[in-house]
Amino acid sequence: MSDDTRKILSKIIIDIILLCFVGFPILFYFLWGSSYKRGFFCDDESLKHPFKESTVKSWMLYLYGIVLPTLAIVLTEFFRCRRKGDTRRYRLFDMSIPDWISNSYNNIGIFGFGAAATQLVVDIAKYQIGRYRPHFINLCNPRFEDGSTCDNPKNLGIYHENFTCANPDITTRQEKEMRLSFPSGHSSFSAYTMVYCAIYLHARMNWQGSKLLKHFFQYLLLLITWYTCLSRISDYKHHWSDVLAGASLGVIGALITSQFISDLFAKYKSSMLPTTRVSNDRPDHVYRVP
Repeated sequence: MSDDTRKILSKIIIDIILLCFVGFPILFYFLWGSSYKRGFFCDDESLKHPFKESTVKSWMLYLYGIVLPTLAIVLTEFFRCRRKGDTRRYRLFDMSIPDWISNSYNNIGIFGFGAAATQLVVDIAKYQIGRYRPHFINLCNPRFEDGSTCDNPKNLGIYHENFTCANPDITTRQEKEMRLSFPSGHSSFSAYTMVYCAIYLHARMNWQGSKLLKHFFQYLLLLITWYTCLSRISDYKHHWSDVLAGASLGVIGALITSQFISDLFAKYKSSMLPTTRVSNDRPDHVYRVP
């Protein structure tokens, strides 16, 4: 095994291990996580909205949130390298790897790491806060220890903590999800993936055929996020503050990942650093050159 192959395999293994360290807690929360058990008031109007199916379902969210950025990264790197000339800096098992493949791997890996890290932050908040969704009372139909429900006037104005769901159609998953309103996971994931993709296009897409094409794509990506966030409110899956918090976390995650983890703006950052020059008369003195 050559030194290049050994280095590439070591890099891939380390990257996978680090992604697993961030991803496994997300899987643990999904399979075995238990949220904070808070109480509620039967006359809380914000918890009495009807239960509706999601307009943007989870599989749709993950499909466009993963496929669109990945496709954008691969195509952008391919055409960039094709325009500059096909160079091959790495070899794996005696095969030369085109630069567009290695660049795509690096950018997709950083994108995936940021997405997992942002999702873990959201999940920690979800399970630590345990806020009820707007359709909680309608979906659960809480029944208290004396057998009464929220339809009984005597239960109004009382903070209830001990109850069971009397709705026979509620599933175990729904009973768990009804406590995970804050912050919105759909909003955070959509905001992170689409905003990061828009930032990536801004930094890497430099096709001169049209001045507006890149900005048109960026606008479409932001529209997807906007629509997803609004649907979570109109479907009564989240309170507006849940969506605002989730979208904010997604945008912050995209900004941190693009600015401080990726090298999308490496050339710009290096050009902003002042150069230095040592004086011949005073070797111990360093001048800054603007």
